[in-house]
Order: sequence, then structure tokens, then C-alpha cells
Amino acid sequence: MKLIHNYECEGRPWTSSIPRLSQRISTLTFMGNFPESVQLIQPQLNAIIAASMSIKSSTKLKKILEIILAFGNYMNSSKRGAAYGFRLQSLDLLLDTKSTDRKQTLMHFIVNIIQEKYPELQSFHTELHFLDKASLVSVDSILQDLRALERDNPVLQSFLNSNMELLNCLIADGKTAQDAYDSAVEYFGENPKTTLPSMFFPILIRFIKAYKQAELDIEQRNKQHEAPLTPPKPEVMGNKVGTINSRAQMDLIAELKKRQMSPLVREGKTEPSRTLSQVHNNLYVFVSVL
Repeated sequence: MKLIHNYECEGRPWTSSIPRLSQRISTLTFMGNFPESVQLIQPQLNAIIAASMSIKSSTKLKKILEIILAFGNYMNSSKRGAAYGFRLQSLDLLLDTKSTDRKQTLMHFIVNIIQEKYPELQSFHTELHFLDKASLVSVDSILQDLRALERDNPVLQSFLNSNMELLNCLIADGKTAQDAYDSAVEYFGENPKTTLPSMFFPILIRFIKAYKQAELDIEQRNKQHEAPLTPPKPEVMGNKVGTINSRAQMDLIAELKKRQMSPLVREGKTEPSRTLSQVHNNLYVFVSVL
């Protein structure tokens, strides 16, 4: 630094005397930033892998979505036949349908049914991991960083040889993260090329938050010894249906049990770009088209 300072004070062009200066600076930067890059990328890859795999493997989440599907199919049975599924984003609409007194939502009613009939499913969110962290990750950006690290340079050969095992592990995890995320997104009938983690994971984050809030609301109502929860008014996300009475609730439970015996769940492989009517060969557990 002292020599450079002296050169600058004398007005001498010191940079011209250093051959391949830009390449050397790039090399030093790469070598200096490599450990930090690994520490930055690895947790992001782990978050994508854990979140994607936990969503797809959660049996309790599948059952809850199956209950919501059966509920929606029952409420819309007078308008259309049973639906096999719909876009995952429609989970947000469970908060839009409210009872006549405006104090309860469809989410409250569904949570109440789960608490009474399927209490073992209430802890479904414990099977989902790292959703918050995964929602902040840009898979494309991470893969670009990995490709940059993977580029070979003869000048760095000795450095790369000593760090090749770490680099290969990072590249392998990058592929695993991409495959796991694509599989989870396609599992719900979406296109991973157009559905970013910042769009996909927050849907379930909001659903979990709304579910927990509904549980708290029900607990507070029970403590206050208020009247039991009543079903929401007969208007479900744009469709008019008949009032749900006690008999209807029994029919709904029967519908749920029937779906558990013969669920509208099929497994296979299909292209993510297909329309909803073409996804019968994939394993999709969604809410009804409401």
C-alpha cells in the first residue's frame, strides 16, 4: 500500500506495470470470498430443501386440505359436481367468507370441525419446516452463484483442488434444492418456472397464521361461555348455496369419512403447465374450486 501510495503521489501509472491486473484481482476476490459465499449459500439451499420436502411429505397437511376440499365440494354440490382440486392460492379466501354476524370466518368453522372430529391434525404445522426462510430465497440467483463458483480457472487449479469436495457438495445441494422445490410446486399443480419461492411458501405461511388465529379465537369464545360456533352464511367465495344446518353438518362429516375411504387423490406424473382438468394423474390435494 505504501508503494502504491508513492506511485500515485508521483503521478506514475502503477496499474500499467502489473500484467493481467483485472484477472488477478478477480482471482483474489474469488479466493477471498469463497468461504463467505459457501456460508451464505448453504443455509439457503438447506431451507429450500427442508421446506419443499416437508410440505410434500406432511400427512397432516394432506388431510387438512382434503377436509377443506370435501367441505367446499359439499357446499357447492348444488352448483357443480365434485372438484378434484384448485389453485393453492385460494386458501387465502377462507378468511373472506364470514358468518351473518361477521364475527366468524369459514376458517373458524373448519378449525372447529377439525378440533371436534380430527384433533390429531391440529399440530399439522409442526410438520412444516423453514417456510419463512425458504420464502426469502431466490433459487435462480443461488444457482447463478453456484455456476459462478463452478467455473474453472487454470490459475485457481490448486485452490479449487483443495476446495473441490466442498464445492461439489454445494453444487449437489443446489441440484437437490432445485429438484425438491420443483417437485413440491408441481405437486400442487403449479409451474415452478413461474412460481417463485416468495410466492409459493407465503401461501402456507398465511394459512398457518390464519389457522392459529382461528384456534385462539375459538379458545377465547369457549372461555367466555358464548354460544357455540355457527356455520358461515350461505355464500362461499362467490357461490350462493343453501343454509348449513345440523343435518347438513352430519352430511358433511359423512362426506369427509367417505373421502377418507375413497379420497379424490391420484398419483402419477403430468406436466406443470397443464390445466386443472388435466391434473387427475398427479397427487393433488386442494380445496374445492370455490
